[in-house]
Amino acid sequence: MSAMLRIASFSTALILTLGGCAASSGDYPSLAIRDVERVEGSFASPERKSIEVPEVETDLEGDLDVVLPALVAAAEEAHAEFMRLAPTAQRTVAAAAATATGSPAWASAQVALAELESARSVAAVPLGDIDTLYTARSVAAEDVTAIESARGRIVELISEEDRTLAQLRERAD
Repeated sequence: MSAMLRIASFSTALILTLGGCAASSGDYPSLAIRDVERVEGSFASPERKSIEVPEVETDLEGDLDVVLPALVAAAEEAHAEFMRLAPTAQRTVAAAAATATGSPAWASAQVALAELESARSVAAVPLGDIDTLYTARSVAAEDVTAIESARGRIVELISEEDRTLAQLRERAD
C-alpha cells in the first residue's frame, strides 16, 4: 500500500508542477521577434587591400637566354669534376671495405668521399642560384617555364651524384 501512496503523491506533485506551465501568457514575455532583432539594411563589403610584394633582388639579373645556360654549364662542369673523382673514390672505398675503422685505408676512403661531397656541393651552387631566380620571377608573376627546364637538368645531375655518394657511403660503413 505504501507503494500506492508514493505513486499517488508523486502524481499529485507532477500535476501541480505541470499546471504552472499552463498559466496565462500575460505573465511571460513573448517569444516573437522584437524590433531590435530584425535585420535591416545591408552590410558593405570590406575594402579589398592589395598585398605589396617586395621585389626580390638577385645577383642573376639579365636575359634568361644568357643566365640559364650559364647556370646549367656551371652545374655540368661541376658534375664533370665529380665524375672525374668518382672512380678513384670507388676504388679507395672498395680497398677500405675489409679494414677497421680508423685504419689508413679507411681514412683514405673518408677523404675520397669528402672530395666527392665537395664536388657535389659545387654543383649545388647553381641549383641555389636557379632557385632564387625562380622565386624572384614567380613572385613577379613572370613565366618560369625556361627556369623549370634548366632547374630540371641541374637536379638530374645532382641526383646522379647523390646516388653515387649513397652507394659509396653504404660500402664505406
